[in-house]
Amino acid sequence: MAQIFNIVPLEHFIILSLILFSIGVIGVLLRRNMIVVFMSIELMLNAVNLMAVSFSAHKGDSAGQVFVFFVMVVAAAEVALGLAILVMIYRNVKSIDINELKQLKW
Repeated sequence: MAQIFNIVPLEHFIILSLILFSIGVIGVLLRRNMIVVFMSIELMLNAVNLMAVSFSAHKGDSAGQVFVFFVMVVAAAEVALGLAILVMIYRNVKSIDINELKQLKW
C-alpha cells in the first residue's frame, strides 16, 4: 500500500476518515433505531481502521495494520453480541426503537 501514497496523498485519507467518522457520530446521536445505531458504530470503527492503516502505510510500519486486525476482531464480536441482544429485546418489547426500552424498567 506504500505505492498508493505516490498517487493519493495522506490528507485525502484523513479527510475521508473524518467524514466517515462524522457520519457515524451523527447516526449514533440522531437515530433511534438500534440497527442503525449499530451500523453507525461499525462505521466509526472502520473510519478509525482506515486512519490507522493510512498512517501505518505512510510510515512504513506494520504495527497499525496489526492493530486494525484486533479492532476488526472486537468489532465482529460486538456485532454478534449486539445482534443477539437486539433479538432478545425485540422478543420482549416487539420494537427495536431505543425509546421503547423504557418499558424494561422495573
